[in-house]
Amino acid sequence: MDDFLSRAKALDAADELSSYRDQFYFPETPGDHCVYFTGNSLGLQPKAVRDAIEVELDDWAKYGVEGHFDARNPWFSYHELLMKPAADLVGAKREEVVHMNGLTTNIHLLMVSFYRPTQERYKIICEAKAFPSDQYAVESQVKFHGFDPADAIVEVKPREGEHTIREEDIEAAIAEHGDSVALVFWGGVNYYTGQLFDIERITKAGHAAGAMVGIDLAHGAGNVPLQLNQWGVDFAAWCSYKYLNSGPGSVSGIFVHEKHHTSDLPRFAGWWGYNKEKRFQMEQGFDPIPSAESWQLSNAPVFVMAPHLASLKIFAEVGMEKLRAKSVKLTNFLEEVILSVAKSKGATIEIITPSETDRRGAQLSLLTHGYGKEVFKKLQDAGVVADWREPNVIRIAPVPMYNSFEDCYLFGKILSESL
Repeated sequence: MDDFLSRAKALDAADELSSYRDQFYFPETPGDHCVYFTGNSLGLQPKAVRDAIEVELDDWAKYGVEGHFDARNPWFSYHELLMKPAADLVGAKREEVVHMNGLTTNIHLLMVSFYRPTQERYKIICEAKAFPSDQYAVESQVKFHGFDPADAIVEVKPREGEHTIREEDIEAAIAEHGDSVALVFWGGVNYYTGQLFDIERITKAGHAAGAMVGIDLAHGAGNVPLQLNQWGVDFAAWCSYKYLNSGPGSVSGIFVHEKHHTSDLPRFAGWWGYNKEKRFQMEQGFDPIPSAESWQLSNAPVFVMAPHLASLKIFAEVGMEKLRAKSVKLTNFLEEVILSVAKSKGATIEIITPSETDRRGAQLSLLTHGYGKEVFKKLQDAGVVADWREPNVIRIAPVPMYNSFEDCYLFGKILSESL
């Protein structure tokens, strides 16, 4: 492992993003050094968050209700502060992005508009082993419209003996069901395997069949490069507490392609989606804002959005291009360390995340044959914060914003001792 340590130190010395590590709090752990590899579940707290919240607390105390217009960041338009930096992250136009609610709530609200089944066209194409919340949302939407999930939901799964799904199998499923497909709803990055899908390719296949296409970017936003507008995705949604480091259960973002902004798509309406110029006239009849903002229901939850704004400012400063470049190097180095440890110990550790860098983000999923939770527990006891998923997968996420190459070395050292 000495060779890996010297390489890690050299890579960290050359890393232009290394200083951003100091802008985050690391939790206390049993070991001498916290190896925080679970940013794909909950990102670390930026140190700027406390000040961001205190600004709003101070303005609430000073202005009361007048803070909606007189606060340093007026609450009336607070959500607008998030639109440009979030749009840049997901490859969208400013008016195509807005923040509201939680992720699954937003998926349901978007399906009101984009899953409009008929007796002929009613099926949803989705991935097998999607995150459970997505599965529940899809199943309940299908039932709500009076269809049988066993018939209406078409799951595409990996081939026998494989862990990831081939894009050609997704295309084949869409083509097979053709005119009966109403919606293709897919996860941009699979939470379990860490597989990054070709979203543009899936979108083209869905549109060729006459279906709408929606993407869950819970594990994609802030992790991998995205071009939602260019790819023509109809809608997308993501959370902000994983790679976007905005706090547990923090506000969700949505994307609605500009082509739908002035369409007659039905949507559940609320007053914060109403024409801003006339909002306080309290008139009957919904007059939607001609942007993704019209999908909003209620006014902005400022104390939830403040941490997200603090985090987005860091992303805007760094840029996804630099984060992605480091992410590729970091994940490749960690993979090399793990495979070397497994070989030296004669251990069977299978990395089920694709090895190709264009098919994964900042995550490696380790299938620990024959070890169960014993190794995971030893990793925890030595200061590694990782994630266990049944039946026997350890998920680790080397996040480029705050993880170092030495973290990767230390993980390998602890893994070797744990084996």
